[in-house]
Amino acid sequence: MKKVLIITGAVSALAVGAMPAAAQDTSPVYFDGIYIGGAGGYDIQSNDGGDTLVFDTDQNGVYGDSVNTTTGANAFSPGFCNGRAIGSTAAAGCTSDEDDWAYAARIGADTRMGGGPVVVGVLLEGSRSNAVDYSTGFSTTPASYTTIRELDYAISARGRLGFSPGDGRGLFYLTGGASYAKIDHEFETTNGANSFTLNDDNDMVWGWQAGAGAELMLTQNIGIGLEYLYSRYDDDKSSVAVGPGSAGPTNPFLIVSGGTNLRPSDTDFEMQSLRGTVSFHF
Repeated sequence: MKKVLIITGAVSALAVGAMPAAAQDTSPVYFDGIYIGGAGGYDIQSNDGGDTLVFDTDQNGVYGDSVNTTTGANAFSPGFCNGRAIGSTAAAGCTSDEDDWAYAARIGADTRMGGGPVVVGVLLEGSRSNAVDYSTGFSTTPASYTTIRELDYAISARGRLGFSPGDGRGLFYLTGGASYAKIDHEFETTNGANSFTLNDDNDMVWGWQAGAGAELMLTQNIGIGLEYLYSRYDDDKSSVAVGPGSAGPTNPFLIVSGGTNLRPSDTDFEMQSLRGTVSFHF
């Protein structure tokens, strides 16, 4: 009987001693698995103060030509603006690029390196935006010419590297990767003499993204956060072909080769995004 009591006591002591370890093993581990989420916020167009229109008067694919009158004067001497023309003259001014709301959905996976505070992960994201970029030129006619670009949607793959201090509920991270986007193009002008044809092959364009953010787990599964993201796309596939229309051969657009191509001087489509995020972690 004495031996039984001794054995029972020893087993009880081992069970009590093991309880803290068991409790520790079952405590939540954050940012270590698959998650889905969404983001919403505001997209801000980069203010390209020196943006102009550039011209290819001999239609050989090389931009940088001057559109001149028959006297050799610069037909675009009134100047340019980084915005949308209000009227036919530069004196009427321009509105600014349009910043607007945007939203995104994502799926990703994180892992804690060695179970420590360093977190690495990857994510795949689809996003839409209503931000618009304008570039305008004014001719001596007078007339205005405005190119319009808007991000329709983007599919992005990014990595993220973060630090999760303390109890692991919070995460501060850097993120970056590649993005593949559909950019819509339009053109408007007050020139009623020439013809204008938008050359847009509707191909997707490549770009990249970089940013930083912070996330906080409210429960074991639900997290919220803030994120800043810079996006840049190589948008050099669209142009506007200017033709005769009802204009005569002395029209500045027609003198060199019977037509002229034009496009924005800055072929990079850039924007900055400020977002709130929400995620569900499995």
